[in-house]
Amino acid sequence: MEIVYNLVVVLHLVGMAIIVGGYIAVLRAPKILPGMWHGALTQLVTGLALVGMRESGAVDGEEPLNHAKIGVKLVVALVVAVLVFRGRKRTDVPAGTVHAIGGLALLNVLVAAVWE
Repeated sequence: MEIVYNLVVVLHLVGMAIIVGGYIAVLRAPKILPGMWHGALTQLVTGLALVGMRESGAVDGEEPLNHAKIGVKLVVALVVAVLVFRGRKRTDVPAGTVHAIGGLALLNVLVAAVWE
């Protein structure tokens, strides 16, 4: 099960890279790329799968989850997904929305890396 867990971690990181990379790619002309929606969905699905695997005890040797941290990450990921979903078909997405998506995605990375 550890191999499956590690593969889901990789997919989770790929989803983050799609969102952050898409944001960096459109900094000069803010818009929402189609891949950002796929990255947001990947982040949500794999994040929930990771928490489920850890909580079920399927992964041995892991320390207990910090539920407050997971809750914050879930809320931020949901906000990112909603912003991307609302703006993905629009041609005139406000620059602030695109910057909020990128900033919140980076915030989620910071929460994951810094919060213990």
